[in-house]
Amino acid sequence: SEALRHRTPQREGWAGHRCGQRRGWWKTRTAKEAAMLRRLLGRELDFLSSSEETALSCLASAHRRLITHGGGGACSSFLESLDAASQALRLETAPRSYRSAFTMHYRAFFPDKARNYCVDVLQASMEHYAVTWVNGDKFEFSAEARRRAEALQTALADVCALMARWSQAESRGRREIFRDLASEGADSSRSQCRPIRSEVRNSLVSLDFAWASFEHKYIAELIEIGEKARRLIVRAIEQERKLQLLEKICRQTECGEALEQLSEYQEQLNRLVASVSHLNSVANFHGKGRDDLNAQVLHDAVKTLRRCDVSERNGENTEVLRAARILCTGVVESFFVMRDYLREVEHSLEWVDPHLCNNAGLVSRLVDWEESWEVGTRYVQNERLLNAICDLVAEIRAAQRIAPAFTTMCEDCDVELFLILPRIIWLRFLAEPFQLLELLSNLLPHRFESKGRCLAAKQAQRWDSELESFMAKFYKVRDALIAARSNTSTTGCTTARSSTGTSGCTSSCPDERFSWELLLKRVVSGTGGAGKDDLFSCLAPNLKGSAQVAVEDLMHELEKWSIELQRHCPDDWNQCCAIIVQCLTGAPDRQNIAFHV
Repeated sequence: SEALRHRTPQREGWAGHRCGQRRGWWKTRTAKEAAMLRRLLGRELDFLSSSEETALSCLASAHRRLITHGGGGACSSFLESLDAASQALRLETAPRSYRSAFTMHYRAFFPDKARNYCVDVLQASMEHYAVTWVNGDKFEFSAEARRRAEALQTALADVCALMARWSQAESRGRREIFRDLASEGADSSRSQCRPIRSEVRNSLVSLDFAWASFEHKYIAELIEIGEKARRLIVRAIEQERKLQLLEKICRQTECGEALEQLSEYQEQLNRLVASVSHLNSVANFHGKGRDDLNAQVLHDAVKTLRRCDVSERNGENTEVLRAARILCTGVVESFFVMRDYLREVEHSLEWVDPHLCNNAGLVSRLVDWEESWEVGTRYVQNERLLNAICDLVAEIRAAQRIAPAFTTMCEDCDVELFLILPRIIWLRFLAEPFQLLELLSNLLPHRFESKGRCLAAKQAQRWDSELESFMAKFYKVRDALIAARSNTSTTGCTTARSSTGTSGCTSSCPDERFSWELLLKRVVSGTGGAGKDDLFSCLAPNLKGSAQVAVEDLMHELEKWSIELQRHCPDDWNQCCAIIVQCLTGAPDRQNIAFHV
């Protein structure tokens, strides 16, 4: 009691103060220990380490760029940041063992069980395609794939909302957020403050599982669609294999040429050509994509080649047959190259793009096949037209011997060559109309009578009055040149004669041969050719001037007809030029083509 009497308020206050200090120290120590505990167990609590905050800040920044700029680059950067943030948080990865069942093509994009977020998968989930078109055929995605795409978009929207909150918190700053917390309360500012770790974790894990679910279903259905889309080329491979087997059996039994007489072989050949034609209509986006080319083109080309062999054995002019051989060889070889491709690609079907037009090797061979067979359909199957091309090519080769400068133009494919070609065609037509009648009536049908009429009756007129006037002018010029040459004191102009035996004119008359060669040299020299006046040095001096004026007047009108020939139907003219150049330079080398899918 004595001790109690000696207690004073001052002493009691001092003791309370000391006790409060002890309690505050204990609370501080407890808070520090709790903080240390959170650092140790931060994966399961709402504490974010500095590395995790850095990863989420990078993700938020990538999200802002995606919203602001868009595009594939920003989307790819966002997905990479998403993967990096998930790894920094050490989150659970959705199982991706299903990737082992992918084809080699897709395993190249998804090589392991890592997340490997792909922009194409994300884009597919956003577009919600229920239908896709491949090679002109319609394919539908299942309702389950569309449902999983919607689930992925929902999970992605949650992540984007969290990243928007994260960016908003960073922009507002810590001090302003604490002020809002004090004034408005935690519940009202919950949507404005930075997301806690558990929110981020749950959202990213949900996104990863939704992503894996959609990726599994989407790629599996793409693989199934790809297998169906490749049926066109698989069917062609099967038919080529059957045709090859028939050929092997015939070689073993030594059937020889009787192979083409077998109905079974012809039917199988027709099926293969039909499959190649169908492939061409689907995949050949560089050309016309024709599907109407049939096996008869190949049969006619083979028959023409055999006739060429017989003619050569009989000693006929090989120069005239050369063009026919080149065109028919192109038909046959382009088909063999296509068959070689089918045999090679059989071992690489997994690498064939289901969109067949994306396979460069297939497209290049189809382009060559279509061009060669289109030429065969138009020129090889029409015997009169083929004869006209052969005659024209032979005349052009004769022109190369007469005018050496023209040879250089042909070898270099000079631009001037394509100005001279229509002049030579017209000059040959004017000299021998019925040799090129079929060719000119194809290129300029409006200048000629109906092709349904018989062309054997040479006495009948087959062209319009304007062309008839042009031909009459040519005959007058030819007569003037012949008259001027006949009045010369010499027996002939040696420079104008052909030393090769092929003059370029079927007429045996030396005067007509002389006039044709002089006009040919004038056509090759052009309007500004050097030595143009020397061409007329062989003529009689008293007739030289008038003959030269007549020739220049003919050349002036010839230019008008040449332009019409080029411009009336540019596609037909370009094809004709390509054929002539090919016959002059030789067939392309198709034997050493490297294989590409």
